[in-house]
Amino acid sequence: MAGHDQHHHHLSMCFCDLIRLLWSLVLPCVYLSLVLTLLLVLAVLGVRLWLQGRRKARGARDSSPAVAFFHPYCHAGGGGERVLWCGLRALQTRYPSFSFVVYTGDEGVSGEQILEGARQRFNITLPRPVTFVFLRHRVLVEARSYPHFTLLGQSLGSMFLGWEALTAFVPDLYVDSMGYAFTLPVFRYLGACKVASYVHYPTVSTDMLSVVRERNPRFNNADFISRNPVLSAVKVLYYCCFALLYGLAGSCSDVIMVNSTWTLGHILALWRSPSRTGVVYPPCDVRAFLDVPLDEDEDEDGWEELGGGEEEEEEGGGRGGGGGGDRKCHSIVSVGQFRPEKDHRLQIRAFRNLLDRKGSGPGGREALRLVLVGGCRNQEDEERVLMLRGLCHELGVADRVHFKVNVPFDELKRELVDATIGLHTMWNEHFGIGVVECMAAGTIVLAHKSGGPKLDIVVPYEGGQTGFLADSEDSYAAAMETILALSPAARLEIRRTARRSVQRFSDQEFEACFLAAMEPLMMKLER
Repeated sequence: MAGHDQHHHHLSMCFCDLIRLLWSLVLPCVYLSLVLTLLLVLAVLGVRLWLQGRRKARGARDSSPAVAFFHPYCHAGGGGERVLWCGLRALQTRYPSFSFVVYTGDEGVSGEQILEGARQRFNITLPRPVTFVFLRHRVLVEARSYPHFTLLGQSLGSMFLGWEALTAFVPDLYVDSMGYAFTLPVFRYLGACKVASYVHYPTVSTDMLSVVRERNPRFNNADFISRNPVLSAVKVLYYCCFALLYGLAGSCSDVIMVNSTWTLGHILALWRSPSRTGVVYPPCDVRAFLDVPLDEDEDEDGWEELGGGEEEEEEGGGRGGGGGGDRKCHSIVSVGQFRPEKDHRLQIRAFRNLLDRKGSGPGGREALRLVLVGGCRNQEDEERVLMLRGLCHELGVADRVHFKVNVPFDELKRELVDATIGLHTMWNEHFGIGVVECMAAGTIVLAHKSGGPKLDIVVPYEGGQTGFLADSEDSYAAAMETILALSPAARLEIRRTARRSVQRFSDQEFEACFLAAMEPLMMKLER
């Protein structure tokens, strides 16, 4: 018994010694923290003064204010790049005395080639040249560099890439046009720049949290995580912490533009800056399609008659001609970059489901083709195209699926003009420029029942229907079957209504709203 008491007393003494040791370390730790904080503040102030000196030296050489856009993938062919070039065109026209810079990570191309690519893909020509700053470390923001904790890795990588951009050129106004929110504090607090941002898609959202909480497997929630409740809980905690940091970074922006109602809701919840936030719908090249006449002379016998014999084939091209003038072939076209979230796999599987429903008879397999039109930003996207081609062979539809990669604008327009259905499958698409282009071209849109297409685009207009929505392989196949079975008159009415509705998303509307949002910052630079 005495031995037990002695052992207990010994443990108590050890515990008291440990407490005294920890308490004795509190004051030194506080002092150390204060010293490190002071050193950090001094370092930030020193860097800030150094960068301000570089900006003043530039201003002495060139008295015009400088506006810089951060767009590491400006040579890509997506909707984000169209926002960049239309925004630049609008600002250059409105503020001719300003100089403009684009930070890009594209390699192996010159500035002239990038501008020519914008002209070919988007039919956009800038009124005067811009200066390109080529960044060498774009790999820091690529997903393949971070197999785990991808969001955090890319965000921290964007800060380093932003630092490279800032040290290469110090602007008066910084515009993040690609959604790298963690670059905003770098330019605001280190570069002392005015800061604006155009948000295409929130890096993290409550919808993403719901997917993980409900343990649903998706492209950004691996099967092994969705099956494990512990890993799912850890990922929810990770997303919540990241959302807090994302909100702090985004709130640094002086002007916040978002591209849709869906994005607005998430950004208001995360960045909490309602007075500085507004919706600016992205520019869609509707003018280039409005000169395409809607075909009012479709065969009144309907789609089921197509493929019924050579004598029924009409001469010339026309909608559904598949680019070759064969009115017996209905073309289903998808427009979107070859990124995982675009879910091209769902498009291919739904198309296979449709072929199974229609069989091999008249109006069946040989009367249908799926055309996937999109841009590849890097090797990862090119590998994804190869994987999709493999899926087509696996499902036995390779002969009916055609890939159009990085095609010029004229070819994109030709494919849309010839299409019967414009297909879109991205879950919670932030907006959906491809959807608008399909509607302007006169195709009947079948989009995912979520995000921008559901809230802003495929909505009733003037009391009429503008398209169809679906959210699964079976519902997509059923909707395509329904569209193809409509009478020509019914299809024509939907196409007319949809085309009228897209005037809300024209280049002119975007430029007016973009200039209105940017005007407060631009006026400050003019003083």
